[in-house]
Amino acid sequence: MRELLSGTVSMLFSDIEGSTVLLSRLGRRYTDALDAHRAVLRSAWAAHEGTEMGTEGDSFFVVFPTAEGAVQAAVQAQRGLESHVWPGDERVRVRIGIHTGTPQVHEDDYVGMDVHRAARIAACAHGGQVVLSAVSAELARDELPQDVGLKDLGSHHLKDIPEPERLFQLTVEGLQNDFPALKTLGASSSLPLPTTHLVGREPAVAELVELVASPDVRLLTLTGPGGSGKTRLAIEVARNLVTTFPDGVFFLPLASVTTADVMWTTIADVLDLPRSSRMPPRLLEQVAHRAALFVLDNLEQLDGADDVVTELLRAAPRAAVVASTRRPLGVPGEQLYPVRPLALPTDSTLATAEGSPAVQLFLQHARSVRPDFHLTAENVAAVVAICRRLDGLPLAVELCAARIRLLGPQALLRRIDTSLDVASMSRHGPPRHRTLRDTLAWSYNLLPDGQQAFFRRLGVFAGGADLEAVAAVANRAPSGDRSAVPLDLVADLVDASLVLVSETPDGEPRIALLETIRSFAREELRAAGELDEARSEHAVHYLEVAERLKVTRDSDHLLALSQAEIELDNFREALAWAMRQGRATEGAARDNTTIAIRLSSSLGWLWYTGGYVVEGCRWLEAALEQAGSAPSAQLADCLGTYANLLIARGQAERACEYATQSLDVARTVTDEEREAFAMGVLGTAQMHRGDVESARQTFESSLALHRRIGNRSRLTRALGNLAGVEEELGHYQRAEELTLEALEIVRADGDLHEAAVQGQNLANLLAVSGRADEASRLAQSLIGQVLQLRSPNLTMAFANTYMNILIRLGDPVRAAHLLGAEEAMRDRLSLPNPYQEEEQAEAWAAVEGQISAEDWEREIQTGRQAPVEDLLVALSDG
Repeated sequence: MRELLSGTVSMLFSDIEGSTVLLSRLGRRYTDALDAHRAVLRSAWAAHEGTEMGTEGDSFFVVFPTAEGAVQAAVQAQRGLESHVWPGDERVRVRIGIHTGTPQVHEDDYVGMDVHRAARIAACAHGGQVVLSAVSAELARDELPQDVGLKDLGSHHLKDIPEPERLFQLTVEGLQNDFPALKTLGASSSLPLPTTHLVGREPAVAELVELVASPDVRLLTLTGPGGSGKTRLAIEVARNLVTTFPDGVFFLPLASVTTADVMWTTIADVLDLPRSSRMPPRLLEQVAHRAALFVLDNLEQLDGADDVVTELLRAAPRAAVVASTRRPLGVPGEQLYPVRPLALPTDSTLATAEGSPAVQLFLQHARSVRPDFHLTAENVAAVVAICRRLDGLPLAVELCAARIRLLGPQALLRRIDTSLDVASMSRHGPPRHRTLRDTLAWSYNLLPDGQQAFFRRLGVFAGGADLEAVAAVANRAPSGDRSAVPLDLVADLVDASLVLVSETPDGEPRIALLETIRSFAREELRAAGELDEARSEHAVHYLEVAERLKVTRDSDHLLALSQAEIELDNFREALAWAMRQGRATEGAARDNTTIAIRLSSSLGWLWYTGGYVVEGCRWLEAALEQAGSAPSAQLADCLGTYANLLIARGQAERACEYATQSLDVARTVTDEEREAFAMGVLGTAQMHRGDVESARQTFESSLALHRRIGNRSRLTRALGNLAGVEEELGHYQRAEELTLEALEIVRADGDLHEAAVQGQNLANLLAVSGRADEASRLAQSLIGQVLQLRSPNLTMAFANTYMNILIRLGDPVRAAHLLGAEEAMRDRLSLPNPYQEEEQAEAWAAVEGQISAEDWEREIQTGRQAPVEDLLVALSDG
């Protein structure tokens, strides 16, 4: 018996894809092909210390002492198979799967889940493809051959293995690297996890699953009034289709989204697409080959939702959409499905009531707050009457059942009758909608005055709020108990099924309302005469949050970006209100215009680094329209921030105009901080306009002023700005001195974003000054940091720098790829490069003689098809 390795080993499974078809085509020559295939693979296994555990037909099971050995054997095997001359000019395509684990040694073999996992990974691959588990990829990453990389394929469900597995593909230069989606049971879904069993919808679920799984229905729209259970039904249908859509099932909550632009970015966020793919056409290119299901929840308020859905389905022919909305989208191919209320009992007998979905839902939620509650001969008539009064609407039933903790069924029925009878006589609105509103009003009226005031103020938040915001806005109601702890008040509303609480990534609670309930809360806020006051306090609070994050960003960019994007809907809500109020009465207009100016300006860094440049310009333009010409520090900020975004959009002339205005206003109000900021923006605009000498003078003045002020964060940017001009003028030593001074400051302060910016500046300087090897080492060390920061503008600038380095290292192909990818990214983000033609000409002049013009253009076009981020990751792998 042979001695087998124990402990951690790497297991490799392989087999020939389509071996039966190959046999039918080759006939007797198939044995020659099979023998040659075995010889090629056994040579690879032996070269890297592989132990052949088993061979059956065209398959192998081989064990290696290390992950890198298994990877190198797989690479050698695939190359050997590719270069071999096969009978009949056929191709023998072998799929390989690798997993590292600790299988059990048993009777001259290995057994255990790790063996099964490795086999399942191989089974999901395609011929010519090598797929690795995450643990194998991580272990082998640092020892990969120079022309071999790793491609993250995401998380996938493997047959008979309950937990999802993150899988990676080896990319080998010279071999095929583009393959269809893995043959797994499906990518990990983003569906919310329901807290209760879905009641009374089993027939509907079965019907809808069959509809969506058929090739004839690609858009299923669930319609119905608020509270009818559209969202819950959509989630259940999607949950039953996870294995039908191998590239994933994705849930998109869109209740707070009002524009098509934000809908696109929400889709990109849920798919975890790179920043460069937040909008069409790049987003559509990312989803084009996905067999995925998109659950689009709450579309009725979203202008342009029909166009987004149409474009999405046209671009992704293997995808499908389940939408929930109160009205049809009205697009071709739409399959409507009205979501009816739950079925009511035909009589009040126990047997009939227990078979009614509406009563079942009531019992489910009643028992969640009172476990000993049962349907009895004494209470069945009241429970049936309650469900009938509520028309079987799920949300209404749930809200009512939550009160069973305090009131019995008969007491509940009396309160429903007295609070809803008059309203139910109203001729306005559909009956079911009236019933839901009445049920919400009834639940609201059962709250004490202080809780009512607190609840209705929660209606001003978009996308939820943290406890600080709740305390600042909702706990300041005139009739409320301001001494009450917000978390206690929230807990009371959770008990009443009026509020949802989720957990943020840092473990803190986040409070939100269902959109139907939020609309009701806002109606009550308006009726109480408190809407303007609450929205004003909301805007003031989120202005404070924005200004605080602007400071946080200087020391912790990633934390600030994460928190800002969580609150993005609240920022938008506050901006929209401040803009509208800015057109109101004269006194209020001045106050709210100031809020609009300060808030849109404070978020300038988010608009710029987060990929929201176009949206940021719209907010700033609207603020400036209302601002007037009276000089103020806030106006100087707004003008300078707007000019900075115009630079990013390639509008240097307009940027100079607004930066000059910003500088004039800052000097008028004698504000040196804003004067120095405006000079920095103006100098950058002058550089982009091609006026280098003016830019140098402006930056010199800016730097002198920054040194006197002593703001270290802005000083580093002033140093970097002047260094850029000195580099442009060929003053490389002076440029390096300035850049190194900036780097010393940001590294001491721990500013990761600015350290990456200045590091990239230094790498570019080293490249243009003839020190390409140094530049390459520095740039490669920065790749991870740049990608981690998720700033589109920094990523594009860094790609441009790396392109210049590759050109100087004599690598025109990868340089062309980066050039094309950066151009495509700018096109997608509507951020044109005013120097594009000039830079292309310079790049071509530098590579001419190393590559033909036709090949150069072809490689640029190849690069346009790849995300910049993927190309940079490949460079980091060597």
